[in-house]
Amino acid sequence: MSTVNSPNAANSTPPAPTPSPGASVPRTPGRFTSLGPVGLVLAGGISVQFGGALAVTLMPRAGALGVVTLRLLAAAVVLLLVCRPRLRGHSRADWGTVIVFGITMGAMNGLFYEAVDRIPLGTAVTLEVLGPLALSVLASRRALNALWACLALAGVFLLGGGGFGDLDPIGVAFALGAGAMWAAYIVFSARTGRRFPQADGLALAMAVAALLFLPLGIAEAGTRLLDPTTIALGSSVALLSSVLPYTLELLALRRLPASTFAILMSLEPAIAATAGFLILGQSLSLTEAAAIALVIAASIGAVRTQIGRGKAALPAEGQ
Repeated sequence: MSTVNSPNAANSTPPAPTPSPGASVPRTPGRFTSLGPVGLVLAGGISVQFGGALAVTLMPRAGALGVVTLRLLAAAVVLLLVCRPRLRGHSRADWGTVIVFGITMGAMNGLFYEAVDRIPLGTAVTLEVLGPLALSVLASRRALNALWACLALAGVFLLGGGGFGDLDPIGVAFALGAGAMWAAYIVFSARTGRRFPQADGLALAMAVAALLFLPLGIAEAGTRLLDPTTIALGSSVALLSSVLPYTLELLALRRLPASTFAILMSLEPAIAATAGFLILGQSLSLTEAAAIALVIAASIGAVRTQIGRGKAALPAEGQ
């Protein structure tokens, strides 16, 4: 059964495969897990939005597709060196999952950066988060989770000023497409986390995404991708927007249902607005502050609901 149809699927953590002799097991994810699944999601959200704000400043140098290419390539190199994933011993289903995860990741990044090249960062994230919100309603079997999703959705539209009619329609379409890919990313990140140890699946998926985007980045940016300053900035974006958040989210999805994770993603517009203020000089209005309060309230409600479910399930699991 897919994660969409079973919100508890991401909660079941299979025994970790035994590493082969000489295999490298990254230590960093082990340290991160002490944050707890909610802390992992929040830390990942902060990292990715500040990385996104930095990416906006890089676009005049390399273009949207060039930035995506640099981000994916640098992230793939780092993850492959740190994780050194095994290429043997995986089933055809394992490889199919990781390839689809890589395609989804590349599409999500490409669509989002094309959006922020046309519309403001905070607005793009506001539209993008509609994908995870839709997933939360589809994945949840409880009416209470649907209520939190509706509350967060109200905050998302309030953050967008109550409407998006004055925006570039192509930018809006790209942002909505990125949201759909984000929902798919949540599903396949959870599946990949169950099939591969540590962050091995993420490293392989990132390599797939980087290879797919390389021709597009070369076509748009050309030799600008070889500029040392551009490479340094692109590597920073990769660490903030890919390596850290994707690793943290993959670890979180091993212990957090997809529906709760998706509602926590409602915090992304608030984090993006903060990053935009600190890095891009974008200020917050009272309406935007009220919207942030709504999405935070929805996220807190989702977490409390999940904690309550976890406590209720403990006696049964202990039998």
